[in-house]
Amino acid sequence: MSNEPSGIVEEFLALKADTDAEVLAMQCGDFYEFFADDAELVADELDLKVSQKSSHGSSYPMAGVPLAELTPYLKALVERGYRVAVADQYETDGGDLRRRVERVVSPGTVVDPDDADARWLCAVEFGGGQYGVAFADVTTGRFHAAAVDDAAAVRAELHRFAPVEVLPGPGVRGGGTAANGDDDLIAAVRDGTDARLTLHDAEAFAPGRARHRLREQFGAETLDAVGLDADAAVGAAGAVLHYVDETGAGVLASMTRLGTLDPDGRVSLDATTQRNLELVETMQGGRDGTLLDTVDHTETAAGSRLLREWITRPVRDRDELARRHDAVEAFAAAALARDRLLDALDGTADLERLAARASSGSAGPRDLAAVRDALGRLPALASAIDGTELADSPVADVLARPDQSAARRLHDELDAALVDEPPGSVGDGGVIARGYDDELDELVAEYEEASEWLDTLADRVKRQYGLSHVTVDRNTTDGYYVQVGRSVADDVPEHFREIKTLKNSKRFVTDDLEERERTVLRLEESRGDRERELVDDLRGRVADDAELLQDVGRTLAELDALASLAEHAAGNDWVRPSFTDGDVLEIDAGRHPVVERTTDFVPNDLRLSRDRGFLVVTGPNMSGKSTYMRQCALISLLAQAGSFVPADAATLPLVDGIYTRVGALDELAQGRSTFMVEMQELSNILHSATADSLVILDEVGRGTATYDGISIAWAATEYLHNEVRAKTLFATHYHELTSLAEHLPRVANVHVAVDGDPDSSRADGEESGDGDDVTFLRRVREGPTDRSYGVHVADLAGVPGPVVDRAGEVLDRLRAEKAIEARGAGGAGDADHADGEGGGTRTRQAVFDLSAGEFVDADADGDAAAGDAATATTETTGTAERTDAAETTAATAPEPAAAESTDGGDGSVVDPEAAAVLDALRDTDVAETPPVELMAKVQEWQEQLEESGE
Repeated sequence: MSNEPSGIVEEFLALKADTDAEVLAMQCGDFYEFFADDAELVADELDLKVSQKSSHGSSYPMAGVPLAELTPYLKALVERGYRVAVADQYETDGGDLRRRVERVVSPGTVVDPDDADARWLCAVEFGGGQYGVAFADVTTGRFHAAAVDDAAAVRAELHRFAPVEVLPGPGVRGGGTAANGDDDLIAAVRDGTDARLTLHDAEAFAPGRARHRLREQFGAETLDAVGLDADAAVGAAGAVLHYVDETGAGVLASMTRLGTLDPDGRVSLDATTQRNLELVETMQGGRDGTLLDTVDHTETAAGSRLLREWITRPVRDRDELARRHDAVEAFAAAALARDRLLDALDGTADLERLAARASSGSAGPRDLAAVRDALGRLPALASAIDGTELADSPVADVLARPDQSAARRLHDELDAALVDEPPGSVGDGGVIARGYDDELDELVAEYEEASEWLDTLADRVKRQYGLSHVTVDRNTTDGYYVQVGRSVADDVPEHFREIKTLKNSKRFVTDDLEERERTVLRLEESRGDRERELVDDLRGRVADDAELLQDVGRTLAELDALASLAEHAAGNDWVRPSFTDGDVLEIDAGRHPVVERTTDFVPNDLRLSRDRGFLVVTGPNMSGKSTYMRQCALISLLAQAGSFVPADAATLPLVDGIYTRVGALDELAQGRSTFMVEMQELSNILHSATADSLVILDEVGRGTATYDGISIAWAATEYLHNEVRAKTLFATHYHELTSLAEHLPRVANVHVAVDGDPDSSRADGEESGDGDDVTFLRRVREGPTDRSYGVHVADLAGVPGPVVDRAGEVLDRLRAEKAIEARGAGGAGDADHADGEGGGTRTRQAVFDLSAGEFVDADADGDAAAGDAATATTETTGTAERTDAAETTAATAPEPAAAESTDGGDGSVVDPEAAAVLDALRDTDVAETPPVELMAKVQEWQEQLEESGE
């Protein structure tokens, strides 16, 4: 006997082999069944019970879920990253039952998600020197596509939209028409997002096919109208449409508009900036504590989604910003009207998603009722606005945007058709209201008459035949029956036919009962069929008006988002920002929008202008430098999102981008060190920022050696000041950079003030470790800070007292350029090095060699450089200032060895190697040399000088 499966299992395995989905759910009567490996997988993932199905001598694992309960199981599997094929049952012409795959559900094609967030499906393609990206939300019908110049822009859009599924095109993944794939971008998608990577048909990305599909979907002239002409962008957009169609999501009808990403009209926010500013996700990955969480007081899921979009995609259109600010101002001033409008919005269904469900054919009776109820909110919203300050504001214009007459007609039709609270399924009956359809009304009347006869049968039998303990009921096995207690069962009339004997009763049927049963079953079937037809018609009617529902849904979302911003502004003393045409950025008493909610916040002013465009921010750790700079970025971002801002007053320029570099996260797992991440982020800023950008740098060069770090920070400052000319705030612990304010005209110093003298409690003048001596005022004042407070912060952090005290001693000796005694542990091995006191502690003197950036042993015999080791050299305008600390010299330095030399032209003698370095330096155009290349040259020159002995 063959062990090959046959029958249902064979059909299941054949269907599974023809699909690329990981899981197949196959309809078998009233259940969806999973067999073989799929059964074990869903049992593990969804805690289903596994049984065995015998097929042709073999046994296969089997698990199933009821027909009506498939959706939650589908969602659960998709949330775990699986693609699930669904095979539905149908009847052939010969009356046999067969199955075929009707749809494939993936993370990007779930039409009924449990959460309120958008679920973006993305495609990325590369060609013609550009990347094409397309994003579609099948739950709402939203669709965007554009071409961008580089992979960094792609990553920024991926971070902004946070897609759940990404389709990399052949130009990105390699193969097809592309010679090489973009492994870095693929890795960024895989490691930087939670999206599933799905390899879709390469032909779907072909520009010719994609352009034809887009024109069919959105209209022949749409591509030209929105300026979508790059092959890569067209290919990505066409692939999304092809994927949605092929998976059978059935929502193409709800995709009525093709929008672009409009990079020229948006503020550029790269992925690093979005992460550093914690716009929609904290560094730890949560929503609590984000900017969105702080300002989101929306009443609807659609309003929250729109507010997220405004925050992650600020605009540069003055007219649009003026309209939003006018609306927020009107809402903020009209508290009672705002409350009434928010009450009217509370609980409103998500019309964009309902339109998508109707288009896909999955909208049930309750979904249609939700559409009715949402459209019915429009009069209440209008009433909340009429006769108030809002009537003459942009708020009224927003509400008037959809076609009110069409919305009213659809509402009235649904209101007439549906009962007030319909059941979840058409099969439950009672969906359509009386008076809507004459044919259905007749069927319902006949059904109720037949049902009444059955409902009263038990009482009639009792009265007519004097029987007790009589009931009339129905089940799937016996149909309708009369049940009589055994004590009186012998007294039933002769025309009662017994069909079953139970322990305490007997069941009977009669000819009249069987006739009534046939009537009821016929009427139930006819009524159900007619209700299904009417619900299908209503669903089609709603689907035909998908664009209207999207208009109304976006209107409700915009009102919700604007009212939410006003609610926060009114409750937290935020002000309306004003925009200037110049470079002036003035913030009076600015605050951090998130931090102010949880602390007693100290506000600060900020001034930037054409002549003061670069601030070097210094001050102790933990004093508030980072908060000060981030609040500037967030105030600028909020203003261009259309929000009021946390300040007493704010005059701002329109920025084209906000770029931040804040404490690089270590990415060793991806093969990138902290310093490499830092340099890549800096490189992106130096390449991307413009004179209209806002740049926030919170430390540069801290991830490498001191001199390397200062060099990089110095060069980056010069480049940003001289070449990029972006409005910049640069926090640093390199006090050497504060001297740039004396030589670069647009650079100014500010610092975070400290109250108290950290030296006041120490009689010997060494820095105190007492945390009570210094208070961080959080006030930003003009000029550089006078010192670093690192040892004080170590004390606050709980570093052991001996370590803090010793650090204070070392710091004081370094400041005084005195030798430091390196204390070693006592022991026999240290006896020969004791200070003549018997060898308890090993003590060595060391000094810090600034030129070498390291400590050297001041006690070693023949330490020829001891005198120079404490020499501090600071180069500002090309002049070296030298300070000799004689007390650090243990011996006179020997004369340098003779070497071949060259006349320096002023009587000095210059080594040939040094002369070559000087020549190369003279030939280097600092202004035209990129910072990274310049740093490489400096390192090469240093090596040449070291080899020459200079």
